[in-house]
Parts: sequence; C-alpha cells; structure tokens
Amino acid sequence: MDSMQPPVENYANPRTCLFHVLFKGAALAFYILSALFIDSFVIIFVVTVFLAALDFWVVKNVSGRILVGLRWWNEINEEGESIWKFECLDQESLARMNKKDSWLFWWTLYLTAVAWLFLAIFSLLRFQADYLLVVGVCLTLSIANIVGFTKCRKDAKKQIQQFATQTIASRFTSSLQTAFSVV
Repeated sequence: MDSMQPPVENYANPRTCLFHVLFKGAALAFYILSALFIDSFVIIFVVTVFLAALDFWVVKNVSGRILVGLRWWNEINEEGESIWKFECLDQESLARMNKKDSWLFWWTLYLTAVAWLFLAIFSLLRFQADYLLVVGVCLTLSIANIVGFTKCRKDAKKQIQQFATQTIASRFTSSLQTAFSVV
C-alpha cells in the first residue's frame, strides 16, 4: 500500500450497520416478493407491517443511538399536547462518530421512505387500495423516523451552539474578572 494514500475509513459498527439495513430490506423484500408466493392479503399485511415496525423500533432505539448518537421519542402531556424529547451524545462524542456509519444511517433512512413512496404510487396506479394501506403504514413509520431524527439532529446542533456560547461567555467573564481584580 502506498504511504501517500489516505487511510480508508471502515464502518465502526458493522453489525449495527448490517442490522440497520437488514431490517429495512426485510420489510421491503417481503412486501415485493410476497406477491409472487403468497395469496393471502392478511399474511402480507401482518408480516410486512410487523417487519416495518421492527425496523422502526430498531432504528429509533438502537441504530440511531449507535450510528449517529441520537435518540428521540414523543410524549403526550396531561393537556394533550405533543412533546418531543431528544437525546444526543455530548459534543466531543458526536465529533468522534464514524462518518461512514452516519452516511449509511441517513441515506438508508431516506431511501427506504422513497422506496415505500414509489410502492405507494405503484399501488395507486394499479387501483389496489388494500396494498396501499400496507404501504401507507410502512411509509408512515419511515417518515416518523425521518422527522424524529431530523428534529433531534437540529436540537443537538442547537445544544452544541448554546454550549459553545455559554463557554465563550463564561471565559470572557472570567477574563474580565481577572483583569479587574489585578487593577
């Protein structure tokens, strides 16, 4: 290997990446291939939605935390208002996240939603309202993760900016206090 070439970054969490992609692919593959082998709409509906729900849970609670350092959830308070909750790693840990892991996470998150959207359009064109229901549930789960993680990423950036601002302000204040205490 030439010493002038930059090192190739590998996946830091290959198992998590594999399962992140595998769950998404399982739901899509089962839905697409089931039409060839299964005549029962109920079985197709239940298994596809189960696989999509499993993917939703794994992304939201496992791969999102490991691959991009983010986790989100939504709660309803006593007044019936929806409240978004976000968790993210600290600034130093986020900076150390593997870029390949992050890239895989975000691209598969969006590409899965695009695939379900394409299948929804296909169901519409074929006038298959029952299959549109299956695809609609799966698309909704995909979009929920996109919205949750996008809001979480924005919240994490805002927290980092606030931390940086507070750190600069406290150092400035400390410098001023030191300067005036000398005088």
